[in-house]
Formats: sequence, C-alpha cells, structure tokens
Amino acid sequence: MGADDGILSTVSLMLGVATAHTSHTNILVAGVAGLVAGGMSMAAGEYVSVHSQADTEAAELKQEHAEIRADFRGGRRELADIYVDRGLDRALAKQVAEQLMAHDAIGAHARDELGISETVRARPIQAALASAGSFAGVAARAGGAPVMAGAMRVMFWGALAMAMTAGVGALFGTIA
Repeated sequence: MGADDGILSTVSLMLGVATAHTSHTNILVAGVAGLVAGGMSMAAGEYVSVHSQADTEAAELKQEHAEIRADFRGGRRELADIYVDRGLDRALAKQVAEQLMAHDAIGAHARDELGISETVRARPIQAALASAGSFAGVAARAGGAPVMAGAMRVMFWGALAMAMTAGVGALFGTIA
C-alpha cells in the first residue's frame, strides 16, 4: 500500500508541476521533495503508532509483574488454566506452569497470557524504516498478492490521479 502511495503521489505531483510549464529542474525538485516528504510522513506515523503499542506492552508487563509479585500461586494457576484451555490435561498443565514460572515467570505470562514475545514485540524504529521504504517503493512485492492484478489497479488509479493533478497544473499554471 505504501509503495502505491509513493508512486502515485510522487508521479502525480511531478505531473502537476510539469503541466504548469515549469523547468525540468523544478519538476525534479518537486519529485524528490515529494518522495522524501511522503516517506518521512509515513515513517513518522508508523513510529508514533508502533511506539504507542510498545508503551501499551510495557504497561501490561509492569502490571503482570506486580500481579505475580502479589500472588505467585495465583499466577501459576492462571498459567495452568491457559494450558488446559489449549488442550493439555490438568496435571501436565500444572507441571508446565510450575516449570515455566520457576524459569521465567514474567516471560511465561507475557508470551502465553498477553501474547507478547521477542519475535512479535513492537519495534517503532524498525516499523518506521519499513514504512518509509515502502513509500519509496522498496517493499512493493512484499505482500505476496498477484502482481498483475495489483499492477492494473495501480495503473488505473494512477492514471486517474495523474489526470487530475495534470488538470490542476494546467488550470493554475502560466506559460513562461
């Protein structure tokens, strides 16, 4: 999605500037500025969003730590119940909960109760870089969708966007 935005908005901006009868240098500057501005906008939005998620995860972990400190046995029962719900028999679930709590109580609760693990933990900087790269078209094939159908959608909506911005450029442009 970000790659479509990057391609369409940047090319449309350049086309709008071009139809205003400006120089090639101005067209190039508009394109580069649009690409940088769009990429930074996507990166900033993604960073803020994912950082909020990371803050939420940190608050949940802090609360879980306090709950375990206040009632270790209750935390162990809670974890065993989770494993029973996943299909283990009660005796095995208690044994697994006991061993995991002895090894890393917070880690076990984070992973199995809250769904937070190192592999899925919110990473704001990584998300921002990926979003900025996507806007610039770097990650255009990452989604795994059919390429031809996606290309046709981009072509149709891109042509519409370019036609509209060309109209704006022609309407407000002046001949030098």
